[in-house]
Amino acid sequence: MIAHVVMFRPPATLTEPDREALLDAMRHAFSNIAAIKRVRIGRRKLIGRGYESLMAEHLEWLAVLEFDTESDLRAYLEHPAHIDLGQRFFQTAEAALVYDFVIVEPDRVRDLLE
Repeated sequence: MIAHVVMFRPPATLTEPDREALLDAMRHAFSNIAAIKRVRIGRRKLIGRGYESLMAEHLEWLAVLEFDTESDLRAYLEHPAHIDLGQRFFQTAEAALVYDFVIVEPDRVRDLLE
């Protein structure tokens, strides 16, 4: 399985219309691109642990999209709905990190070393 992990921070000055346009683009992409297996959206929760202060950036939002295969991820990235989402995302993100990971169940972690 492939996880497409996006962490981001919108600017404090993000307007309501821009926020709604981004959310609409997310809803459209996530509900219309068949290659997506699962989507989770999260907001950072600070719990007072020391590691929180070690982060170079405070990226408040997280999206994790899961795909069965790399070709499914590529189909998502090339889909017109994602292209629109990507444009809106980079217009509205003050800071962002995007990573792709091969993920496995814990009993298969050795597979990642091969």
